[in-house]
Amino acid sequence: MLDKQIKERERQKDLQRLRGFRPIDDDFMRCLFKDNIPLVELVLRTITGKQDLVITDCRTQKDMKRLAGARSICLDAYGTDSLGQKYDLEIQRADRGANPHRARYHSSVMDIENLNAGQEFNELPNTYTIFITEKDFYGKDEPIYHIERINLETGEPFGDGEHILYVNGEYRGDSDLGKLMHDFNCTKAEDMNFRLMVERTRYLKENPKGVEEMCQVMEDMRNEAEYRKTIEIAHTFISMGDLSYEKIAEGTGLSVETVKELAKKKDFVPGGDME
Repeated sequence: MLDKQIKERERQKDLQRLRGFRPIDDDFMRCLFKDNIPLVELVLRTITGKQDLVITDCRTQKDMKRLAGARSICLDAYGTDSLGQKYDLEIQRADRGANPHRARYHSSVMDIENLNAGQEFNELPNTYTIFITEKDFYGKDEPIYHIERINLETGEPFGDGEHILYVNGEYRGDSDLGKLMHDFNCTKAEDMNFRLMVERTRYLKENPKGVEEMCQVMEDMRNEAEYRKTIEIAHTFISMGDLSYEKIAEGTGLSVETVKELAKKKDFVPGGDME
């Protein structure tokens, strides 16, 4: 009975949170984009200015492979267009999440993901790392900041195919980009400009199936956060070296096998990806 009451309270909290969600909240954005290539295509066309851009594949929460010992990342939305170009679309509400070094790392991990043994370096696809920031990250009132490498002596583009864009989430001009950033900050579907944004937002906030989908996502997030916390506690005990694997498993509720696997991971980063 008590568990049922706790679950009901959590559900009511989730419904309240759902009403306040905006597309610029990354958890909601992932659900907006999930299995919705037309919406991803609309957003990328608006940001890049490529009106003929065709997205052929898009995944949310994409785990990227890494070199041994390097930090892995999970991309908010990862897409491929008809020319084979790759797009990493990230929502960053806090300035620290949009650190230029992070953008550099995201871009480099996409390179690792897209060049296999035996391929030539010139087979690397063009990549676009796009950060949509809630505030104007550079504070210059520009709608988009394009980050490109150039040859300082000649002033010419380096031409390596890497592109990094910072989109100003505060921008509200009359252009499609201004309208899109307006939509990204709306809590209500009826206040949005773009039909695809309206339809998907209305589904996730008003349709019973969509609401249930969002509530499940929020419950999964809570469970994942609790699991990660348990993993960090277990790793702390492992690092201390005072307890047996069996005792750590008993204290954390993890299996002995899981504890042993954690002990093997020399590159474990608390709060980060384990794979």
